Amino acid sequence: MNTGHAEKPATATIRGRYSRPWYSHGSIGPSCAVALFKDGELTIWSHSQGVFDMHRATAELVGLVPDKVRVIHTPSAGCYGQNGADDVTAEAALIAMALPGRPIRLQWMREQEFGWEPLGCAMVTEVEASIGPDKRVSSWKYHVWSNSHNNRPVKAGGYAVAQEVARPFPMQEAKPIPMPEGDGDRNANPLYDFPHMDVRYHFVPQMPLRVSALRSLGAHLNIFTLESMLDELAHAGGVDPLAFRLAHMRDDRARAVMIAAARAFGWENRKKGDGQRGSGMAFARYKNIGAYCALAMEIEVERETGTIFIHRVNAAVDAGQPANPDGIRNQVEGGIIQSLSWAIHEEMTIDESKRTGFDWGSYPILRFDQVPGSIDVEVMRRPGLPFLGAGETAQGPTSAALANAIADATGARLRDMPLTPARLKAAIGVLD
Repeated sequence: MNTGHAEKPATATIRGRYSRPWYSHGSIGPSCAVALFKDGELTIWSHSQGVFDMHRATAELVGLVPDKVRVIHTPSAGCYGQNGADDVTAEAALIAMALPGRPIRLQWMREQEFGWEPLGCAMVTEVEASIGPDKRVSSWKYHVWSNSHNNRPVKAGGYAVAQEVARPFPMQEAKPIPMPEGDGDRNANPLYDFPHMDVRYHFVPQMPLRVSALRSLGAHLNIFTLESMLDELAHAGGVDPLAFRLAHMRDDRARAVMIAAARAFGWENRKKGDGQRGSGMAFARYKNIGAYCALAMEIEVERETGTIFIHRVNAAVDAGQPANPDGIRNQVEGGIIQSLSWAIHEEMTIDESKRTGFDWGSYPILRFDQVPGSIDVEVMRRPGLPFLGAGETAQGPTSAALANAIADATGARLRDMPLTPARLKAAIGVLD
């Protein structure tokens, strides 16, 4: 996206590089599948989210015509994306073909789930943004680098086991998802009214690790970047973060969710950062065509240890006419908790040849005693308006609001996730 290069005089220019690591889907229950080859037909029970693709890809893998393969979806460990379900099913199918008439139940162990499932993409963004004498954004230059976020098997070569068999299948080619949904560039185009925008997506076809869909795809880092930079610009201009956002937003529904979240939080009367406690906010419209979500959170930082306590979160969401308000709240609450886990803890570590996170000790996630003290979600009433998807609308704003709250509390701007205690202590100058 390019809206021109002519720029007005700038009173402040900020350049920033932001990143997120590789994420595991972190399913609490490892993947499991059952396969039975009998009378020339293969029946599969799987918890894959793509059973129709699996039907075609598995038929190719085992050498049967599609009419001889049946896939039955069975609820199991969830993941919001592509965890190990497809791969464990392919392995069960191959074993079943070698043992006709015997049902084969194959379950991965924890080490196999972490070691072989496709990961959520690591990504990098770079921004150069300026504000003018009117304290409005005068230019916005944005770059994002990412692999494809959806490599679900549509052919046999999409399975991990397809490269391990005696006659390997060619690997499935990674391709970007076109906009407006996008994948690595999802939400890279700001919904805000910025002049002279230059937004570029650098598609990376090869990655050192196997990657595929994870909840919100590239929107997570793109919104984290956009909303973090907005706070940096607001601070440089001496403008309240909420007022700065509203000044650049023409979409009335977007403005309404920001105002609703801020009102519920008590934004105007919030305690300003004091070195330990602070508040932050963020906003996004998922994919720029889905649900609107704004939220604010209050945190406390234990400076000696770098531990972050989330005291409260207030969110507002506009998903069109709410067919199931409680369902929307559940999705947003879950998205907030998952995003906090990503932002604070999660990172798949690697060495020169392999992953090195194979258990919950080496890949920690948010624990029950670390969830926010309270989460309140206001579902906006929009009778008669089209339904909008709300399942992934909170991921980007949550991580961004956390980074903004940390900056408010401590003065330290963290741009690389995870925002671990060690990184936070280093940023505020606390030595071990």
